Amino acid sequence: MRIGMSISYSDAGFRRTVEELADYEKAGLDVVFVAEAYSFDAVSQLGYIAAKTERLEIASGIMQIYTRTPTLTAMTAAGLDFVSEGRFTLGIGASGPQVIEGFHGVPYTAPLGRTREIIEICRKVWRRERLEHDGRHYTVPLPADQGTGLGKPLKLINHPVRADIPIVVAAIGPKNVELTAELANGWEPIFYMPEKAKDVWGGSLAAGGARRDPALGELDVVGQAALAIGDDVQGFLEFGRPMAALYIGGMGAKGRNFYNDLARRYGFEREAEEIQDLYLAGKKDEAAAKVPHELLEKMSLIGSEGHVRERLAAMKESGVTTLNVSPIAGDHKGRLALIEKVKEMAADL
Repeated sequence: MRIGMSISYSDAGFRRTVEELADYEKAGLDVVFVAEAYSFDAVSQLGYIAAKTERLEIASGIMQIYTRTPTLTAMTAAGLDFVSEGRFTLGIGASGPQVIEGFHGVPYTAPLGRTREIIEICRKVWRRERLEHDGRHYTVPLPADQGTGLGKPLKLINHPVRADIPIVVAAIGPKNVELTAELANGWEPIFYMPEKAKDVWGGSLAAGGARRDPALGELDVVGQAALAIGDDVQGFLEFGRPMAALYIGGMGAKGRNFYNDLARRYGFEREAEEIQDLYLAGKKDEAAAKVPHELLEKMSLIGSEGHVRERLAAMKESGVTTLNVSPIAGDHKGRLALIEKVKEMAADL
């Protein structure tokens, strides 16, 4: 099991955290993820991290599929793989209407079809094929009746470090997970509960896996979890309430919130409805108070050493191969110790 860590896209302490990554490399950290919501872009930060590290893998976690053309996504991934000397993983996802339409002003349409075509186009670009793609959502080159008629098939000028840059897709919906299991190198679900994973996603993973090209290898399952180890850390579970409430309650309208749907599929139908009603009414604290303790506990690695070992074993048993943790400690030394400890625990499994 690989151990990863997310770096916040906020500006507070970013440079200091990156300078400290050399210590995490020595502690055994395998990969660092940088998100891209509606703050600073992930690409700038990933390039900076690539220049400051030597062994550590870097990954976008995730870039939205609507904000760049497929070809630019491929070019960006090839560029980051170049400056990192083959250490980049392209994490992509559809995000949701609230961000895509509300911040970028782009219609949130056909996330499944677009994801499929983007993956196809990226791999063609990395293989340096002359790009010809006639899809439902993207057509390259642009047809003469839609442009000047001067567009010709081109191939990437540079030779990428790798023609098979790994692609990880963030997905939680049944059809999106099925597509991910078919086409991607990795899958990153949010709010991952190992005990519920098979019931919620097992059918989709099996259906997509049945069409999977064996050359892709096994699907890398990236589980996310907050991390704190000790006999007095249970209170840290509460840190997850505001974020869970934001996604379950506020990331979308009634009937158009994928995270709310996931909470319902986990079995928290009543709580999901209460959280959404309260959040949309502006009662964020009350919504956070309704987040089930079971959800917070099962998707975290917070507790005594014995408890965390049990949760790690559950993660592995459910299929997790990369664990993306958020260590909770008062200082760099404490966070570093957590990474060393969880790396050791994972190696013992």
